Amino acid sequence: MKIHEYQAKEIFASYGLPVDKSSVCRSVDDAVKAYSQLDSRKVIVKAQVHTGGRGKAGGVKLANDEVELRRHAAAILGMNIKGFTVDRILVGQAVNIEKEYYVSYVIDRKSKSTILMLSKEGGMDIEEVARTTPEKIHKFVIDPSVGIPDYLAREAAFKLFDEIGQVRQAAGIFQKLYRLFVENDASLAEINPLVLTKEGSIMAIDAKMTFDDNAIFRHPKIAMLNEPTEEEKKEQSAKEKGFSYVHLGGDIGCMVNGAGLAMATMDMIKLYGGNPANFLDIGGSSNPNKVIEAMKLLLSDHNVKVVLINIFGGITRCDDVANGLLEAFRQIKTHIPIVIRLTGTNEKGGRALLQGSHFHVAETMGEATRMAVELTNQYQD
Repeated sequence: MKIHEYQAKEIFASYGLPVDKSSVCRSVDDAVKAYSQLDSRKVIVKAQVHTGGRGKAGGVKLANDEVELRRHAAAILGMNIKGFTVDRILVGQAVNIEKEYYVSYVIDRKSKSTILMLSKEGGMDIEEVARTTPEKIHKFVIDPSVGIPDYLAREAAFKLFDEIGQVRQAAGIFQKLYRLFVENDASLAEINPLVLTKEGSIMAIDAKMTFDDNAIFRHPKIAMLNEPTEEEKKEQSAKEKGFSYVHLGGDIGCMVNGAGLAMATMDMIKLYGGNPANFLDIGGSSNPNKVIEAMKLLLSDHNVKVVLINIFGGITRCDDVANGLLEAFRQIKTHIPIVIRLTGTNEKGGRALLQGSHFHVAETMGEATRMAVELTNQYQD
């Protein structure tokens, strides 16, 4: 679950982290009112959307006076940034930046622990820094039984700062940010940039947080901040209906029984030059109603040009699955090509039931994948 910058800053402030003074605004008039309450002639105007790249898209502007503030607020409100419409902005106190840094805590699956990541290349795309100059990123594996004691916080701070006063400031920030990260079941707590001001203060002038969806029930106040996108609403609806769905943006819709087989199916599609539209695991049931709901979900994605149904019949028999598919598609009318691969228990009987139907039936996973990619290419031609 993601939250907006202004919401993350409120959480930061509640843990004593130094953040710039700012106000969230939903109109130009709100922005002007916020400006009058800030003790600063220069202010920063920032779009609040659940995506990165706001600055590059023109969603972050510096205003030197009220006239510029009005102009920037009017331009940013309503702007489309990577498919997100800006309906609110953050008007904040501009600070005198001397240097920018990057700091974050993130869950690392490889070490099965939290990682503290630091870099002197703050304000930039950290993925690009990692790709081109990985030596500029410092990582500390955090032992959950120890956390961030003073010595480790100072060791980390010395990676960014040389002066002892700045090191002490940064060490305190790292410890507070870790406590915030753990106590709120976050999966990411990021400050980019953490800045050193010309006055010698260290501040978080940006804040980003995401949370573990499986732990949200423990944090009702944070749960209230959830603003799911349309795709996230689809994923939640799928979960309520008993299957797992993740939108991926390609054009080959996938319906598979089993998470491992679903991931292998997506890999095969990429191998043969296609693009999976989704991850969809419907589980082991051959219930026609479940197939109908899954197909409705797939077909609601207007980018889908072909549907690939990949079923392995273990306990569930392939002939039962075939009957379930035939029953489901008596109720669903679509001109989109459907490729079906059945294998496992009673697979020959299952494929025999599908012969003569409008389905494209394959015996192997490779055959089915090639068929789906070829049909997609024909659609584009």
